[in-house]
Amino acid sequence: MAGIAAGGSAQSGQQQSRDDQQDRVPQDGTEQDTTARNGTTPTGTGPEPEQPNLSAQHLSAQHARDRSVQSKVTVPDSAVLALVGTRDANLRVVEELLTADVHVRGNEVTLTGDPADVAFGERVFSELITVVDKGGQLGPDAVRRVVGMLSADSGESPAAVLSLDILSRRGRTIRPKTLNQKHYVDAIDQNTVVFGIGPAGTGKTYLAMAKAVQALQAKQVNRIILTRPAVEAGERLGYLPGTLYEKIDPYLRPLYDALHDMIDPESVPRLTQAGTIEVAPLAYMRGRTLNDAFIILDEAQNTTPEQMKMFLTRLGFGSRIVVTGDVTQVDLPGGQRSGLKVVREILDGVDDVHFAVLDSGDVVRHRLVTDIVNAYDRWQAEQDADSEQFPRRSGRGGQFREHA
Repeated sequence: MAGIAAGGSAQSGQQQSRDDQQDRVPQDGTEQDTTARNGTTPTGTGPEPEQPNLSAQHLSAQHARDRSVQSKVTVPDSAVLALVGTRDANLRVVEELLTADVHVRGNEVTLTGDPADVAFGERVFSELITVVDKGGQLGPDAVRRVVGMLSADSGESPAAVLSLDILSRRGRTIRPKTLNQKHYVDAIDQNTVVFGIGPAGTGKTYLAMAKAVQALQAKQVNRIILTRPAVEAGERLGYLPGTLYEKIDPYLRPLYDALHDMIDPESVPRLTQAGTIEVAPLAYMRGRTLNDAFIILDEAQNTTPEQMKMFLTRLGFGSRIVVTGDVTQVDLPGGQRSGLKVVREILDGVDDVHFAVLDSGDVVRHRLVTDIVNAYDRWQAEQDADSEQFPRRSGRGGQFREHA
């Protein structure tokens, strides 16, 4: 009985406590709403704002782990060393450019990450392996170009671009190294007159020269004619001693240098004396009709519109013309207009004439050359914008006039 009474007393005390609590807390939940608005908990421990964020971060990380996939690419034993590169140089570039994690063990490459990133990595390694299989030279620059072409999603295979052989000599093969260069080379094959316009180092003249030698070796033409205007690059050299050819030789030296890369040096004098290869200043082209020839006009930005017209009208039967130049480096004196700048407007829409434009992304010299070209382009754009906003004025005594 005592036990029961004690138990009943305890139950009665608990019931009284619950009744008191109900008396203090309104039944309509007003206190709970106030607590929620004040950001406090019923125990009075204060707000906990970080907990939802931590939960979101945890869920996001968990979601990323759930989405992560893994793929393995097997590299042929013969291609492993070329793919990895000297001192892992190629591999480091791949790891830098790809979002997916790259791990190489033996001849197996493991890619881990988001499905789209892993799929892109598979395409990159597939193209790199194809380049090696086709005998292409694979270095850090070539790896960057492969990734760049795939990122641009041009629809063309980077391996097909980097494996297109134009000319081979003594174990060295001349190939286009960028997509625009391949389009330029293809245009030379498909058109009678091609203009290659772009900054220094984009291979305009070199590739045109390679196509000219290729056409001569294939007996598609009987001779190669190389010409350029004799204009100094912002200097005045004055009187030059020697014979006429000794005077003009410095202007034509870049063309000779390219020839020596593609033809045995001992053969160049013989071919020159036979007239198979002719290197001459632009002024010597007037009055001629050039048949069955591959004709290259280099440094065409230094021609006047009249000289450009004279040159283009030298075209004869069975001949092809390639005109190369950089419209940002005009050395014409006295502010004369460049024939290369206006010819595109003049010949726009003319059949069998193609304009191939290369840019800083096609520079195949030292990587710093690309940065220099881009820096000058930005500077020129700023100068053009400033000149449009604040046209130059001159005058005296408060009288000003704008310069055209």
